[in-house]
Amino acid sequence: MTIFSKIVAGEIPSYKCAENEQFYAFLDIAPLAKGHTLVIPKREVDYFFDLTDEEIAAMQVFAKHVAEAIKQVLPCRKVGQAVLGLEVPHAHIHLVPMQSEGDLNFASPKKQFTPEEMQQTADAIRAAFEKAS
Repeated sequence: MTIFSKIVAGEIPSYKCAENEQFYAFLDIAPLAKGHTLVIPKREVDYFFDLTDEEIAAMQVFAKHVAEAIKQVLPCRKVGQAVLGLEVPHAHIHLVPMQSEGDLNFASPKKQFTPEEMQQTADAIRAAFEKAS
C-alpha cells in the first residue's frame, strides 16, 4: 500500500482539497508554491499511463475543476500541471499556482507553511471546489 493509498484510506492525515468517488486531491507537503495540490486516483496504480483511457480522461476533468478552485482562491496567472511520478509509486498530477513557467521547476527549494496556513488553504480550495460542483 502506497503512502497515497494510506492517505485515501484515512490512515495518514492530509490537507484535503477535493474528493469524489474516483479521485482525491490534497496539498503537497513539500510545495513549490502555496496551494500546490496533488490529484490522485483512489485506485492504486503506479504509472499514470497504466490508468485506463477512461480513468485518465476523468482524472483530467477532476484536475481541471480543482485547478479552477485553486485559481479562484490564490493569486496566480495560471495553474500549471505536471505528471512526474518517480517519487511515489502512485499515479498523480501536480497542480501548481504559477506566475511564470519557472514556478514549475521541481529542483527549486520547497516552500514551508504552518499547519494553520496549510489547513486554511485546503479549506478555501475545497470550498471553491464544492461551490462549483
